[in-house]
Amino acid sequence: MAAKDKIDPIGKKIKKARLDSKKSLEEIANNTGHSIDYLKAVEAGKEMPPVGALLQISRALEVDSGFFLREQEDTLQKRVDQYTKRTDNYAYATLTPGAENKHLKAFRIIIDPHQDHEGVGYEHKGEEFVYVLNGTIEVMVGDHVNALEKDDSLHFNSGIKHQLKNTGDEKAELLVVIYGP
Repeated sequence: MAAKDKIDPIGKKIKKARLDSKKSLEEIANNTGHSIDYLKAVEAGKEMPPVGALLQISRALEVDSGFFLREQEDTLQKRVDQYTKRTDNYAYATLTPGAENKHLKAFRIIIDPHQDHEGVGYEHKGEEFVYVLNGTIEVMVGDHVNALEKDDSLHFNSGIKHQLKNTGDEKAELLVVIYGP
């Protein structure tokens, strides 16, 4: 399956970073709030962590999140595949590749029509800014629902559980900028 081929490299990088740092799955689970089963699935390439989860995992492993998204140098197609990561419902591409040790990360996110992040909402220390380039979305921050459409933006505390959802009939395209202390 092509989607699985795209997610294996991040999972392998996460597992290698965890083993190199001699951190247990339990320690990473306690530092991220994700279950050990979820972390195992990520490491096995069965789950693709959304941006928020990737930031939490990278912070727990004490590595720059860009390390997991960095392009591989094998072939042009592999570089393109590594640059754009896809889950079942949305895709994201880093707009700040190679931004090691930077607090600010920018992503272009595409969410399929009537789709949202699988599972629970995400939270990570810092702030988040969302700008809608195309489509209509909802950003749930805690219990508050923010309805956004093209050219709308939202700035919020990303330490509060949040979730994105495309409420429209077309793909939604977003610019998301995350600041992590």
